[in-house]
Amino acid sequence: MNRNIEELAPAGIWNNFRNITRIPRPSKKEARIIEFVRKFGADHALETHVDKAGNIIIRKPATPGMENRKGVIFQAHLDMVPQKNNDKQHDFEKDPIDAYIDGEWVKANGTTLGADNGIGVAAILSVLESKDIAHGPLEALFTIDEETGMTGAFALEAGKLKGDILLNLDSEDEGELYIGCAGGMDGTIEFDYIADKIPAAHVPYSIKISG
Repeated sequence: MNRNIEELAPAGIWNNFRNITRIPRPSKKEARIIEFVRKFGADHALETHVDKAGNIIIRKPATPGMENRKGVIFQAHLDMVPQKNNDKQHDFEKDPIDAYIDGEWVKANGTTLGADNGIGVAAILSVLESKDIAHGPLEALFTIDEETGMTGAFALEAGKLKGDILLNLDSEDEGELYIGCAGGMDGTIEFDYIADKIPAAHVPYSIKISG
């Protein structure tokens, strides 16, 4: 029996994720997802701000009796990597992601799925709209253009956030918690080498992997 993504549990996260997959959002082209998240905050009567860069901050007051708890910030990025197979016709600035369920996995048909970091965004939205989770003061920070320079994070003005603890929902591994930050470094390496002849008993292969 084929299932739709929105039929998965927990329903709140997967409904939000499906909605996100329908919105084109390659890096530096995030206008529609910014508007979607801004409207989400407004529709739920939550304090919502969009800065000059396009980052969004949404605040949700503490539930009664938890006002004195430390404030928690959830952070995720709105953009996705736009990659597709050579035989796939897809315009990442116009077309939604064709997501489907394959066994225990949610996949995309011939393109990147955008779960990095769409699933993080979906999880945060589900907390913001929930009515049965007790919590202290919450802030949601959605940054732009993480994949091609982190320009949104760099453009975030100091003093905009009020929380004490920040949780980044862009982890690499399920079930693991990192204390610190995710990061990377590019390097250009140059060296000299001497080419050897391929031994006669060796057979060369060309391997192509896609999808």
